[in-house]
Amino acid sequence: MSRYAPLFTAPVARLSALNLGTCEEEGIDASLLDQADHEIRAKFPKMHSFLLLRHGKLIWERYYNGHEASALNDLRSATKSFTSTLVGMAMARGDMPGPDTAVHKLLPEYLPRRKETLLERITIRHLLTMTSGLYWQTGKKLGEAFIHRFHRSKSWPSFALRLPVQEDQIGVFQYRSVDSHLLSVLLTRCCGMDAYTYALQHLFEPLGFGRSGWAQDPEGYTMGHIGLYLTSRDMAKFGDCCLHQGIWNGRELIPADWLHQATQRQIEGYPEFGDYGFQWWTGRLHGIDYACAHGHGGQQIYLIPEANAVVVFTADSKVSRWKNPRTLLERFVLPAVSSLNLERS
Repeated sequence: MSRYAPLFTAPVARLSALNLGTCEEEGIDASLLDQADHEIRAKFPKMHSFLLLRHGKLIWERYYNGHEASALNDLRSATKSFTSTLVGMAMARGDMPGPDTAVHKLLPEYLPRRKETLLERITIRHLLTMTSGLYWQTGKKLGEAFIHRFHRSKSWPSFALRLPVQEDQIGVFQYRSVDSHLLSVLLTRCCGMDAYTYALQHLFEPLGFGRSGWAQDPEGYTMGHIGLYLTSRDMAKFGDCCLHQGIWNGRELIPADWLHQATQRQIEGYPEFGDYGFQWWTGRLHGIDYACAHGHGGQQIYLIPEANAVVVFTADSKVSRWKNPRTLLERFVLPAVSSLNLERS
């Protein structure tokens, strides 16, 4: 078994329950979704699933290439949005200090031996917005030149905190997975349990998730940047909970004020992907606001508040080149959900 193999919560897969609805009930033109389905079958050979929730009801669910509702998806970097959510929950519960807390005070054993005064300026907020200033290289498609070196290191927190700090880049966005992993390490150190265990107790089990998995780093910290495995339905459940101010079955699981900050623009991002909140991409398409958890290969959870809709796409993650399903959202899904009676939302 790989040292990064995910830990699973149940040996047997079970179908996650959701309220079901129909396009007709929601007044949605199903022909547009049929066109999206046709486009996927013709031009997206690596696609695994396409789901649409509206008003909390699952009204569209399609699987491709042998995938099925009980199968797990490798979320890749869409994991980051879950990590951010757990941090917000932990802060609200008093398990973690606030976002303006200096990181070096919480992880002294991982600091470089030679004192780095610039490191003392990095806060949890910097990690949440990927503005830490830690030296990193990121390509146009979010490829990270140092990620394999990071993964091969024996101590991921030490590797991250020994990176040089670029003073002029503190507060400037750069896509940087080490920031996300440090959030998971901080949560573990503050809460006394790994992020996956924390998620199971306070988020996944209350949401009624089925089988799930989340990989660890060499020291046992839950990966903060990748490594989460969920079914498409459970991805949709999470999205719907976030869309409705963190409320699930009448109970607040995620603080509404945190979600508002996390899914709104906090810093200018990249034109090709959008601006950045707290480990969520944000932006506007056709004049409609959205927030997106995004992962390599096409793992995406879109929150569309104006239409009271959640869209989930998943695909094969083990690819070097892939087509972004965002085009399906723009061409078919948004017209389907936005041309209707949005006042019902």
